Amino acid sequence: MKPDHGSALSEGGSTADGVKGTSAPLGSAGSAPALADGSAEGMIVAVDGPGGSGKSTVARELARRLGLRYLDTGAMYRAVTQLALERRIDIEDPQAVAELAERAVLSVGTDPDRPSIAVDGVSVDAEIRTRAVTNAVSAIAAVPAVRALLVAQQRQVIAATRPSGIVVEGRDIGSVVVPDAEVKVFLTASTEVRALRRSRQLGEKGVDDVARTLAELDRRDALDSSRAADPLAIPEGAIVLDSTALSVPEVVDEVLRRCGQSSNVTT
Repeated sequence: MKPDHGSALSEGGSTADGVKGTSAPLGSAGSAPALADGSAEGMIVAVDGPGGSGKSTVARELARRLGLRYLDTGAMYRAVTQLALERRIDIEDPQAVAELAERAVLSVGTDPDRPSIAVDGVSVDAEIRTRAVTNAVSAIAAVPAVRALLVAQQRQVIAATRPSGIVVEGRDIGSVVVPDAEVKVFLTASTEVRALRRSRQLGEKGVDDVARTLAELDRRDALDSSRAADPLAIPEGAIVLDSTALSVPEVVDEVLRRCGQSSNVTT
């Protein structure tokens, strides 16, 4: 059974778009059977990948199917970014950003149907998904002190879900946050498809919008992959899946197949 709590920081109340099925799909719904209740109890699944690869949608569906909690670590970096922009903090000033992150109180909800994030008790679920935050978050995430702080908090959240288990998604989960995760997944997709997905998430459909998003993704990929602290990389032992031509159910089914090969899961 899923625990009522989800975070060692605090459990945030659910807000706007946590209802099942509201995440933008990669493809049509599937009908592969879920694993038996409790079969994945205590498991940690790490899902990494660049923006637009489908990791949020896939990670949430994995958590539902396996009966696990869910943590979007990117939302935590985005929350700090949104706060920095709101308070007009220079995002290129590492000390100022680190001090801001140290003072901020993040509340994380880990229900895969209603994930949530709040800063100082105020929900920011919608605010952190804006283009402004997306374009600034890599600068915030590159600050070593911020990464150290949030990684420690993420590990607290993960520890608080024991023995239930959790699916954790981000850019350094299998390599840094939980390198001993039972299952590691690295999702990728062509830059063009990723740009199209991200534009749809932003409610944009024009060719110019997609081209702009494509350029932004290229820039963020370069920043995330080249930063000194915990760069985006394929974790050792990860299942690498290209989701360019795959639907969400197809990706999830393949990961579940691999999970079924783990001694921690019975089918």
